Amino acid sequence: MSDSTVKAFWQNFLGSSPVWYKQTIIVFLLMNPILLMLAGPFITGWALIGEFIFTLALALRCYPLQPGGLLAIQAVLLGMTSPEMVFKETLANFEVILLLMFMVAGIYFMKEMLLYVFTKILLKVKSKVLLSLLFSLVAAVLSAFLDALTVTAVLISVGVGFYSVYHKVASGKGLGHADHDPSQDDAVQEHNREDLENFRAFLRSLLMHGAVGTALGGVCTLVGEPQNLLIATVADWDFITFVTVMAPVTMPVLVCGLITCVLLEVSGKFGYGAKLPPRVREVLEEFEEKEASQRNSRTNARLVVQAAVAGILVLALAMHWAAVGLIGLMVIVLLTAFNGVVEEHQIGHAFEEALPFTALLVVFFAIVAVIHDQHLFTPVIDRVLAMEADVRPAMFFLANGVLSMISDNVFVATVYISEVKAALDAGDITRAEFNQLAIAINTGTNLPSVATPNGQAAFLFLLTSAVAPLIRLSYGRMVIMAFPYTLVLGSVGLLCVSLFI
Repeated sequence: MSDSTVKAFWQNFLGSSPVWYKQTIIVFLLMNPILLMLAGPFITGWALIGEFIFTLALALRCYPLQPGGLLAIQAVLLGMTSPEMVFKETLANFEVILLLMFMVAGIYFMKEMLLYVFTKILLKVKSKVLLSLLFSLVAAVLSAFLDALTVTAVLISVGVGFYSVYHKVASGKGLGHADHDPSQDDAVQEHNREDLENFRAFLRSLLMHGAVGTALGGVCTLVGEPQNLLIATVADWDFITFVTVMAPVTMPVLVCGLITCVLLEVSGKFGYGAKLPPRVREVLEEFEEKEASQRNSRTNARLVVQAAVAGILVLALAMHWAAVGLIGLMVIVLLTAFNGVVEEHQIGHAFEEALPFTALLVVFFAIVAVIHDQHLFTPVIDRVLAMEADVRPAMFFLANGVLSMISDNVFVATVYISEVKAALDAGDITRAEFNQLAIAINTGTNLPSVATPNGQAAFLFLLTSAVAPLIRLSYGRMVIMAFPYTLVLGSVGLLCVSLFI
């Protein structure tokens, strides 16, 4: 094989990713079989987790689906898990996959109304502290009754909309310019670059406040997060019972989380505090005026349809008419039918955002399958279960929190609640102790897991979404911005579990 052919293969491998990144992935793939032979599957399993987190951490260098997928395929080929176990993990999370396929696409067809509403809010609320608090609180309330991923999809859609409007003008184009790529900064005029950077910082802080808000609200109710429903089913708790038993932990955490939001904006620490640049405000005001002047009976009718379908969406999710993904499919049908979107290529654009992440999530389930098959968390679980009853809830909270930062919080909750239920059925713990541990598992998997993007599906969705590269929201930056929240939510949650549970 000629040098030019080898060079071509090398250049094609992971595309435009840096050479050092490609070399690192090759080293991982060469090292894993050797490590498996020398150190065994347990050590190799933990190495695989670290390698997968590496691909997530550098998501802006290369989308994690390809390098993470290569690692997952190798794990199956090395016998560290099986295709059947990967399928089982995927099937167990089928509702989440349905949600990503259809609900996110449904939100796409609602973006005109969302941009209209959030532009009004952004321009009317001049205080950044109040605006941040509003984003966090609204995200919390919506996540408590709807779904964290759906709320995150709304935040992403709004973020992309705002950014695209200003980026177009910053690149010397008019607001009416149709064909513009907001991911390319080459055409951005020099005098607009500082405002663009400040606007990115402004959007980063708003989206992170909103993302943490989904965790603050999601932990409170039976429907807020997938693991909540799982825990409630095993514990035989209805909606009201779930809210009541969790309240001694979730309500103080919610209050402290909102206080943290205010303090971060006032102090300007950890990447927060950036204000909306005056020039960007002018552009958004011009955009609002232009949209208002061009609005006619058809555009008004579209807004009315989108608002009506948004109302149906909230009602359907709150009343649990069907699986969230199926409700999303209903939203797509209603919005496209009544707003005249009837061509296949028009509909196809709506799925471009969600399907790469859906594929990445299935790759993530393959890594979870390795954790399951190699019992990587078993030593931690056994050690915590062996502790004294009075310290067990607090230790369960900590153990679930730490493991959820590394793995998937739904998987961690599934493993722990199954072990605790088995202990209850065997008579090793009482029903009262079971209830305490179930509360600790729920709050432990929901609160400290905001520390890393892989801890919560909503955070991972935000990291790998279209808005992340636009506003320079990397894995490392998310970890830094989430750190004060992790500290507050984790410590207040642990204190409440210790004192009140």
